[in-house]
Amino acid sequence: MKTKVTLIIAAILAMVILTNSMYTVAENEYACTVRFSKIIGTTETAGLHFKVPFLDSVKYFTKATQLYDIPPSEVLTSDKQNMTVDCYILWSISDPKLFFQTLGSTGVAEDRLDNLTYNELKTVMGTLAQADIINMNDGAERNQIYEGISTNVDSKALKYGIHVEDVKIKQFDLPESNLTAVYSRMISERNQMAEKYTADGNYEASIIRNDVDKQVNIIVSNARAEAAKLEAEGEAEYMRLLAEAYNTADKKEFYKFTLALDALKQSLTGEDKTVILDGSSELAKILMGAN
Repeated sequence: MKTKVTLIIAAILAMVILTNSMYTVAENEYACTVRFSKIIGTTETAGLHFKVPFLDSVKYFTKATQLYDIPPSEVLTSDKQNMTVDCYILWSISDPKLFFQTLGSTGVAEDRLDNLTYNELKTVMGTLAQADIINMNDGAERNQIYEGISTNVDSKALKYGIHVEDVKIKQFDLPESNLTAVYSRMISERNQMAEKYTADGNYEASIIRNDVDKQVNIIVSNARAEAAKLEAEGEAEYMRLLAEAYNTADKKEFYKFTLALDALKQSLTGEDKTVILDGSSELAKILMGAN
């Protein structure tokens, strides 16, 4: 009976020892074997692994990219203007052993990243004027600033076994006391630009109008000159035809007579008309003879 109990106890102890000597590692994590608070080995190979039971423990760290949303903080620009920066960090563990030795946990790592990022933002923003940050320029200019911040924070985080993949600026904001002044300045700048565009447009329009008026005057002047020329040529042709038609003394006298009749006809239109004619006038002779 004692032998049976002993065997059962031995089996249980063997099972406990065997269980305590094994651990598994997932695809997306690191495993650090710790003995007396010191790392004696790290692995990122997925599967079953062994350790010294009861003496060794295993600390796991994720390989995945982690997001840390940094609380908004204030920085001072080169022209002594306060700005509030809201950003977040994308980071991952690159050296699990160094990470464990220097930081030990994700919470401590985030605090350290917060300090590193804030110090870098404060340094970079201190070299820029507020107008360099808040403006209507191409966003690519600001992206270069952000990339520089990300690179510098990454280089400083390497000593903690951390790789900073990116520092993203969510928002540059202004303290409430500065908002009205900045917005007023931006509105004033936009109004000045609008006035300049309007003035330039009016100037170009005046040039176009003056050119059109000039062209119209030239065309009208040329048309009038051409009309006068044609009229003069018509009159000359008319006189030539008359000269040809009345080329004898009798014809000339007849032409004068018909002109006189036309003049008399025009004079007698209407009522109560009086015509005074010379006694020697051919019309007078004809009218007197008609009586």
